[in-house]
Amino acid sequence: MTNNIVFVNYTQPDNSAVSGYAISVMYVGMSLGAVLLGPLADKFEPKRILLGFFLLTGIGCGVLLLFSEATPVLLLMASLGILGFGLGGNGTIFMKVVLSGLTPQEAGAGTGTYGLFRDLAAPFGVAVFVPLFTNQITGKVTAGAAEPTAAVESIHYLAIAEILCVALGIAIVALLPKRKVIKEI
Repeated sequence: MTNNIVFVNYTQPDNSAVSGYAISVMYVGMSLGAVLLGPLADKFEPKRILLGFFLLTGIGCGVLLLFSEATPVLLLMASLGILGFGLGGNGTIFMKVVLSGLTPQEAGAGTGTYGLFRDLAAPFGVAVFVPLFTNQITGKVTAGAAEPTAAVESIHYLAIAEILCVALGIAIVALLPKRKVIKEI
């Protein structure tokens, strides 16, 4: 999200409202993913649902590869909306996967530990990916590239890095054991 704001500022400096709308779409996507599709983990194997949400997250990152110097607002919104939908579902389902192996007595402590790591993940992602993106732009501009061109090349580089992280996440989730699903009567 932060990188999309920076991207728009470099490529469309007269259109700062674009990033605001796109960010709103991301948060709506996160809410919908958590509320509408998160409960699927109660009805189906959570690991499979989680893999589906990881794929959505990867697709949202992959849309970044379509960005150009004149990226339309709908493409920005599509990227962040799909990414938000995937992230929203991931958060809900991750908690269910993590807590599924715990006894009710341990679940309270497990919820706190899960919340701690979840709260650490977002700042860590920002601390890694924002400098990765902005340093790429700075390096390219210093080397003589125009700012919009540097922003496009950097967002593509960032998209590849994010897709690789999502692929690693998919591989890790695929290795998790299955959980038995209890069907409601």
